[in-house]
Amino acid sequence: MSLSPDIRPVHPHAAGLGESPLWHAQEQALYWVDIPGKALLRLRADGETLDHWPLPSEPGCIAVRARGGLLMARRDGIHAFDPATGRSERLLSPPYDPARQRFNDGKADPQGRWWIGGIDDARAPEAFFYRLDAQGCQALIAGVSTGNGLAFSPDGRRLYCSDTKAHTVQVRDYDPATGLPGEPRVLARFAPREVGQPLSSYGGRPDGAAVDAEGAYWVAMFEGQRLLRLSPEGEVLAELPLPVRCPTMPAFGGPDLRTLFITTARQGRPAEEVADQPWAGCVLQLRVEVPGLPVPAVAL
Repeated sequence: MSLSPDIRPVHPHAAGLGESPLWHAQEQALYWVDIPGKALLRLRADGETLDHWPLPSEPGCIAVRARGGLLMARRDGIHAFDPATGRSERLLSPPYDPARQRFNDGKADPQGRWWIGGIDDARAPEAFFYRLDAQGCQALIAGVSTGNGLAFSPDGRRLYCSDTKAHTVQVRDYDPATGLPGEPRVLARFAPREVGQPLSSYGGRPDGAAVDAEGAYWVAMFEGQRLLRLSPEGEVLAELPLPVRCPTMPAFGGPDLRTLFITTARQGRPAEEVADQPWAGCVLQLRVEVPGLPVPAVAL
């Protein structure tokens, strides 16, 4: 698969830890969050106007809400958010101790259920992957330290997720009727960074992900300075080097869903790295041959 070498930021704004890029088809706008910056951001359809909403706690991920507006999974719970007014309303309290854990990566299934990974502040394997729907919030996958990489196959019958600390991406059979996942299988496993290993020889660990219309799984390799496109069997179909060390999540958007947006991070990075990589923290974009999938709205 050939990839366009034309990678550039969508806007000069740099987040501390950009995450959860979300293409809003109705608005033709791109949303994302800055987790440590406690902010929601939106680049409008003109490609220039950037809206910025400060938040009272760290946002992990966002979703389009079927009844209008957005949903936000924050450390302090699940909130409905109206971009027109800037007002938010808490719908659910956090299902964990917010002094120790928070929500992280999230993705909706084709039926409108919202799956969200948890993260433990101490990176202990005590968090969960949660499923949210009209019946509430259920913890369905345990033993998670850094829940990431959520995505669904085009037919909705495969659920992908990763635990970033474990350097492993898993896949499960998924029942669209019940929203229940099957037993995990390893899709891909990556070598951890060894003590003293230079970053230049480290491939990174799996962070956020997206699936394209052919069913390939695109995963951001945090600290690996690259994206990987994996087949449903885990074969590396393409590798995309990036101009920043820490990509966090890809998402497809644009009118034809062939623009790939990539959030990135700069918080906590060495000063010399940030100086050499001025786009760290920006949302990057490039054009790809295979489009992504439409973003499902969450029925909550």
